[in-house]
Amino acid sequence: MTGTRIALAGMVLTRSCRPVPNVLLDLWQADARGVYDNKGFRLRGHQFSDARGCYRFETVVPGRYPGRTPHLHLRVQAKGRPILTTQLYFPDEAGNARDGLFDPALLMRTQAAASGVEAQYDFVLAIR
Repeated sequence: MTGTRIALAGMVLTRSCRPVPNVLLDLWQADARGVYDNKGFRLRGHQFSDARGCYRFETVVPGRYPGRTPHLHLRVQAKGRPILTTQLYFPDEAGNARDGLFDPALLMRTQAAASGVEAQYDFVLAIR
């Protein structure tokens, strides 16, 4: 897959900051040109948070497409709980201000890395 590499990592936590293990995280996105693979399974994946509530995806930075700023789609679901469907956004993207779905609370923390970009986002679920 061509494009700038990105590693997205973080934790799934309760509102009281306790880690939530075995949460299903499902990610899908456009490629570096802003194109979704609607016939196959490229740039789609899922995993479960580990015993410490941690997760990590390695992919490429998605490109822009008309009307949207670069973003990653995610579904997050703890066992027996409702699905959280959301999008994560990149800081300092000019298109953020013009994207009608953009929410600053969904900005990832990013930094340059030797391999591309490292991004971090923690999900907080309404679980006791």
